Amino acid sequence: MKKLIAQILKFGVVGIISFIVDFTIYTTCNFLGCPYLISGLIGFIVSVIVNYLLSMKFVFERRDDMSRKKEFIIYVVLSAIGLGLNELFLYICVDLIYVHSDFLMGLYGERIAEIIAKIIATGLVMIYNFVSRKLILEKRD
Repeated sequence: MKKLIAQILKFGVVGIISFIVDFTIYTTCNFLGCPYLISGLIGFIVSVIVNYLLSMKFVFERRDDMSRKKEFIIYVVLSAIGLGLNELFLYICVDLIYVHSDFLMGLYGERIAEIIAKIIATGLVMIYNFVSRKLILEKRD
């Protein structure tokens, strides 16, 4: 149990670093006028590369029966699923919830709604990322 808690904490640190990369790129692109879904895609792709390098170095024990090439391909596939979830959550938060809520639209503008949506999407996708990588990529004892 201690090992799992330590692993979750390391994953959290790597996730925070990846989130900062993702969020910085997303926000920069967004404020430069790039549509929020494209901004999300660009930030997510760069953060996946950072996350892969840090996660496989510090968080997960590499499997002996899996080549690095196969590991990276699986990581990218899992990340692509995560990207789909990320974009879906952004869409739900902005286009299905925010724009149809006079209450929320009265509280803050669309750019702020997009940033809040990104924070929510990132939290949900982080859970998926940890569980999927632990089950599929990590060495089994």
